[in-house]
Amino acid sequence: MEVETVYASRTHGAVSCNGHTDLIAAFLRVTKQYLPHVARLCLISTFLEDGIRMWFQWSEQRDYIDGTWNCGYFLASIFVFINLFGQLSGCILVLSRNFVQYACFGLFGIIALQTIAYSILWDLKFLMRNLALGGGLLLLLAESRSEGKSMFAGVPTMRESSPKQYMQLGGRVLLVLMFMTLLHFDMNFFSILQNIVGTALIILVAIGFKTKLAALTLVIWLFGINIYFNAFWTVPAYKPMHDFLKYDFFQTMSVIGGLLLVVALGPGGVSMDEKKKEW
Repeated sequence: MEVETVYASRTHGAVSCNGHTDLIAAFLRVTKQYLPHVARLCLISTFLEDGIRMWFQWSEQRDYIDGTWNCGYFLASIFVFINLFGQLSGCILVLSRNFVQYACFGLFGIIALQTIAYSILWDLKFLMRNLALGGGLLLLLAESRSEGKSMFAGVPTMRESSPKQYMQLGGRVLLVLMFMTLLHFDMNFFSILQNIVGTALIILVAIGFKTKLAALTLVIWLFGINIYFNAFWTVPAYKPMHDFLKYDFFQTMSVIGGLLLVVALGPGGVSMDEKKKEW
C-alpha cells in the first residue's frame, strides 16, 4: 500500500510538472516567431527613450552636466553627444541584428558612463536597476553568440565551458536586482503576499529552476506593476514627476525584455533545469 501511495504521489507530481512544461511549450510554439523580437525591443526601449530625450533636452542635459561637474560647455556637450549617438546607434544595430556584440559593449559603456556622471553609484535603488539593465544586455549578448555559432553547426563545441552559459547565469542573477527594489516592507497583507510570491519567483529564476515558467510569471507581474505605478502619461509633461515615472517605466520594460529572453532561450547550462536532464 505504501509503495502504491508513493508511486501515485510521484506520478501526480510528474503530471503536474508536465502540465507546466506543456503550457510553456504551447506558449513558445505560438510566439516563437515574435517573442525574440518583442524581447529585444523591450530591452533596448530605455536606451531608445533616453537617446531621443537627449536630442530634445540637449541644452538641459548639457547644463546639468556642466553644473554638476563644472567641466565646461564643450565637455558637457561631448557627454550628451556620446549618450545620444551611442544609445540610438546601439538600438538600431540591435534591432537590425547587425554587430550586436559591439552594440551591447557600447550600451554597457553608456550604463557605466551614466552611473558615474549622474552619481547613480551612491543611490542603491538606481544602481541596482542599472545592474539589472546590464543583466538584460548580458542575455542579449548570449543570444547573439548563440546565433553566431549556429552558422557553424557541424563544428564541435565545449559545452560545459561555454561563455554563453555563464553570461546567461550572470544575466539571470542581475535581473533579480530589479525585483529587490520593488519589495515593500509594509505590514499589510497585500505587501506581505507580494513580497513572498515575488521573492520565490526571483529565486527560481536566479537558480534556474522552472525558469521559463517563473520568468513568464514575473513578466506578467512586473508589467502590471509597471502600468499601475509608472503611468507617466497621466502626469503633465511639465511636472518633474513625469520624467521620473517615464524613466522608471522604460527601465522596467527593459528588464521585462531580459526576462522574455530567458523565456525564449531558457536558463542555459548553469541551472537546475539543465542539471535535471543529466539526472
